Amino acid sequence: MSEIANTSSQSAQVAPPPGSLWHHFENLEHQNEATTLGMWVFLATELLIFGALFAGYAAYRSWYPAAFEAASGRLNLLIGGINTVVLLTSSLTMVLAVRAAQLGSLRALVTLLILTSLLGTVFLALKAVEYYTDYLDNLVPGLAFNPEEWRQVHVNPAHVQLFLVFYYVMTGLHAVHLTFGIVIMAVLAVMAWRRAFTPEHHTAVEMWGLYWHFVDIVWIFLLPLLYLIATRKTLM
Repeated sequence: MSEIANTSSQSAQVAPPPGSLWHHFENLEHQNEATTLGMWVFLATELLIFGALFAGYAAYRSWYPAAFEAASGRLNLLIGGINTVVLLTSSLTMVLAVRAAQLGSLRALVTLLILTSLLGTVFLALKAVEYYTDYLDNLVPGLAFNPEEWRQVHVNPAHVQLFLVFYYVMTGLHAVHLTFGIVIMAVLAVMAWRRAFTPEHHTAVEMWGLYWHFVDIVWIFLLPLLYLIATRKTLM
C-alpha cells in the first residue's frame, strides 16, 4: 500500500499544469518532441527564404563589385554596429529567460522576456532612424535617389539601386521577423505572469528562444554583407 501511495504521489508531482497537455499527445514528452521538430522545420523554411536572398545578393555582388562597395560605404555603419550589440544583448537575455524557465523562477522569466522584447523594440527604433537618414542621403530608389551623384564618381546608378533594393528587402524582411518575435516575447511574458510555465513544462519558451536566436543570426550575416563591404580592403 505504501508503494502505491508513493507512486501516486510521484505522479502527482510530475502532472502537467491544467491545459498544458494537448489532447492529441500522450504525454508532455511526446508533445515537447513534436513541438521541437515543428520549430526546426519552420526555421528551415525561413532559412530557405533568406538563403535565396543571400545567394542572389552574392551573385550580383560578384558582377557589380564597384557599385556595391560604393553604395555600402554610404550606409550608416554606426547605427548598424549599435544594433548588432543590441541584438546580441537580447540573445543573452533570451538565454537567461530559458534558464529561468527551467529553474521555475517566474519573476525572473517575466522580467527577462520583457527585457528581450524591449531590446528588440530598440533595434526597430534605431532601424527606423537609419531608414530616415538613408532618405536624407538620397539612398531610397524611386523616392530619394540622385543618379548624377553616382555618375560623378564613375559608378553605374542602376547597379547602386540594385544594391539598395537588396538592402531594403533583406533588412525589411528581417525587421518583420523581429516584430513578430517581439509580439511573441510579450505574449510569453503574460503567460509566465499567469504561471503557465513550470520547470517540467516550458517548451514554448525554449522554442521561441530558438526563433529569436535565428533572427539574431540572420542579422549577424546581414551586417558584413551590407555594411562592411567598403571597409573590407581596409581591414585586410
